[in-house]
Amino acid sequence: MAATDFVVEVESQIEASTYGEAPDSTYDSEVVPPNVHFEVDDVENDWTYHQPFDYIHCRFMGNAIRDWPRLHRQCFEYTAPGGWAEFIDLDLRWTSPDGSLKEEHAGKKFNNEFIKASHQANIEPCPGLYLEQWMKDAGFKDVKGEKFVWPVGTWPKDKDLKERGAWNYLQIMEGLEAFTFALFTKQLGYSKAEVEVICAKIRSEMKDPKLHIIFHLHVAYGQKPAVADTATS
Repeated sequence: MAATDFVVEVESQIEASTYGEAPDSTYDSEVVPPNVHFEVDDVENDWTYHQPFDYIHCRFMGNAIRDWPRLHRQCFEYTAPGGWAEFIDLDLRWTSPDGSLKEEHAGKKFNNEFIKASHQANIEPCPGLYLEQWMKDAGFKDVKGEKFVWPVGTWPKDKDLKERGAWNYLQIMEGLEAFTFALFTKQLGYSKAEVEVICAKIRSEMKDPKLHIIFHLHVAYGQKPAVADTATS
């Protein structure tokens, strides 16, 4: 479900106004309920909303945020007392449950280089690992975290994991260049041709049903203390 669709789905279950940051300004206004408002903005700028929110949802912002603790602090500031915030993001370190992914695999080399390039750009490629702690540091209480396996491909026997893996495989196969070009050319000095070769090797490798790649999705959620709790803390 796209972020914009998620906002509309939330609105259908509540009566209050719902705000969402749209990825672009082309969302079909005809299907947006009257109490849903989209804004195109930089979430790392100072927030200037005139009212707090009962629920803030942030997901899949890895490699887009340079100061995660500050983002969490702004979320805390603009969450209404007693309200909730939820963060969903990835730990992009590729591994395999059966050791089928080796260091010599093109995919593993790519993953290592991707994480290296992200860090060189002062971007955290695996924010999922730290979501719980960032929420606690910002002031949220009753913070809970969950961790989910994200397979790549249809090799899992479990029906849900198989479907999850199919979609994950599709997004990786279709998005390799988009994930890779800027980081690898600007941070690691790769040429365009070298990146294209890497992507071709990965696509070829991932067609092997014996290669069982996974990474992990993390979910963290917590509550802003009520006014009385804040006053006594």
